[in-house]
Amino acid sequence: MLLRRYIRPGISTYELDKIAANFIESKGAKPAFLGLYGYPACLCTSVNDVVVHGLPKKECILKEGDIISIDLGVLFRGYYSDTAWTWPVGEISERARRLLVVTQECLFRGIKEAIPGNRIGAISEAIQRHAEGHGYGVVRQLVGHGVGKAMHEEPQVPNFGRRRDGIKIRHGMVLAIEPMINEGTYDVYTDEDSWTIRTKDGKLSAHFEHTVAVTANGPLICTLPKGAETDVFALMQAAN
Repeated sequence: MLLRRYIRPGISTYELDKIAANFIESKGAKPAFLGLYGYPACLCTSVNDVVVHGLPKKECILKEGDIISIDLGVLFRGYYSDTAWTWPVGEISERARRLLVVTQECLFRGIKEAIPGNRIGAISEAIQRHAEGHGYGVVRQLVGHGVGKAMHEEPQVPNFGRRRDGIKIRHGMVLAIEPMINEGTYDVYTDEDSWTIRTKDGKLSAHFEHTVAVTANGPLICTLPKGAETDVFALMQAAN
């Protein structure tokens, strides 16, 4: 939630990256993305039609009406976490606001299914059904994943599928559940920089993600920001 204070028209995604890196290191942790597969930054900063993996740049200046997904991983005491939020920049359009709301609802519908005995497909189906029910495209080429002593572990957690698909969810699993929902088509492409992934039709995309531990008492959200507990409880209650 620290970055929320800095997301405003006129700031560059490069500045946001430096703020995040300094804060993480001040807590004795490490930015998990920096150097991972050769990635050159702490954050993925994905603006408007960028789905994921947007590179922080000095020349990328946020403007009124943009939306920005900030994807962040942290390595602390040998374990990884992974989380993403999509934020408005100043006042945004109603269509952009609706996309953000529905995508976050998709996340919590998926989280609610992360219980022992369900299959991974239960998470996938819940996300897909809610997104497509609102007329949105669910990205196929990118998926959620296990997370723990490595950033990306098995199993894969697609955002589309059927309840009966995938392995059974077990107590003790830790999953990064991350709906990537497009305003239009689910098709995407990768820029020449080999990192930035955009919607093929140029329409908006939103991305929300939590690291979730599967327990006998239900899913435990490990990346819940302080102060967000009430909002999250309401979203979980509404995820039916």
